[in-house]
Amino acid sequence: MEETKKDEHKHGEKHHTLDKMTVHELREIVKEELPDVTGVTGMKKEHLLEIIKKHRGIEDDSKHLKKHVAARVALTVDEMKHKIIALKEAKKDVIEKHDKKMATILRRRIARLKKRIRKTEEKAA
Repeated sequence: MEETKKDEHKHGEKHHTLDKMTVHELREIVKEELPDVTGVTGMKKEHLLEIIKKHRGIEDDSKHLKKHVAARVALTVDEMKHKIIALKEAKKDVIEKHDKKMATILRRRIARLKKRIRKTEEKAA
């Protein structure tokens, strides 16, 4: 079975299937096609994909599709408490409109903020 996988890697696979491969499969490809590359075992999937695509001459159009994770803003305990109060008011309005999904989202946000408050107070103590 491994031989068939290796043959598939060598013979014209589409670049979109590279994105769906596991890190182990990508490492095998890099080890086979680019034996001069060192540190393959410690590389992450994005880096392995970048190396393979560059070697095969595939343009990486997935860079603009990556999700941008918002950085967590450091809030003080008072700011978090005021945010909880605002979210509770918004939740009350949403419940009156019978929007169960949004009420659940707001409930979880409130719970997360409460948890953050507890953690910051533990660190301070």
